[in-house]
Amino acid sequence: MPNKVAVVTGGSRGIGRAIVLALAGAGYQVAFSYVRDEVAAMSLREEVQALGLDCLALQCDVSSGDSIKGFFQRVEAHFERIDVLVNNAGITRDGLLATMPEHDIVEVIQTNLIGTLLCCQQVVPGMLRQRSGCIVNISSVAAQKPGKGQSNYAAAKGGVEALTRALAVELAPRNIRVNAVAPGIVNTEMSTALIGTQEQEIQARLLIKRYAEPQEIAEAVLYIADRGLYLTGEVLPVNGGLKMP
Repeated sequence: MPNKVAVVTGGSRGIGRAIVLALAGAGYQVAFSYVRDEVAAMSLREEVQALGLDCLALQCDVSSGDSIKGFFQRVEAHFERIDVLVNNAGITRDGLLATMPEHDIVEVIQTNLIGTLLCCQQVVPGMLRQRSGCIVNISSVAAQKPGKGQSNYAAAKGGVEALTRALAVELAPRNIRVNAVAPGIVNTEMSTALIGTQEQEIQARLLIKRYAEPQEIAEAVLYIADRGLYLTGEVLPVNGGLKMP
């Protein structure tokens, strides 16, 4: 059988980039989506291709159902199968709910939850035909241990974890596994922007007194995709022992 095919949404930077490289390092051909940073996306594609693997970098807005459909149509036309889906694309719009604009609520839930659900919907028919597949959803520590100002994000990621469990039940009879990884604070541009003045408070809540590196999240994803063959319907926390406030 030729190299397996993995799809990563939001793959050009941060955690997504690390996931793409980890999967490629394990021999997967990879397709990944990006929204705006074409330079970063093309650079990553070349890095994967240098390993002798096929790689697609395609623009996709996971808040748009039409964009999602177009993305997966192109991936399936090129590779003819999808073995692993990693739903990584996501956004934050933190703020107190009392004053949060409605569009910040809608955008976060549309991108993080509905986008994840629609991406799953696109790959499930092919995986059912193959009678095999693996879906890994990127959740967040915020689903279980939210910080102040994260009501929209926590609701979306909590929904992702519920979706993970429900879909695992639905797809297990066809040998399709569905799990989630829930990172804590990770050294990425998005996390750095969120930390702001809360650095001291966050450090006090960590048992391991540092932030995760993107590669550490990617290793958890790779384990689930490639080696955790008896694991389904679970959420794997990778959060340095982050405690509730």
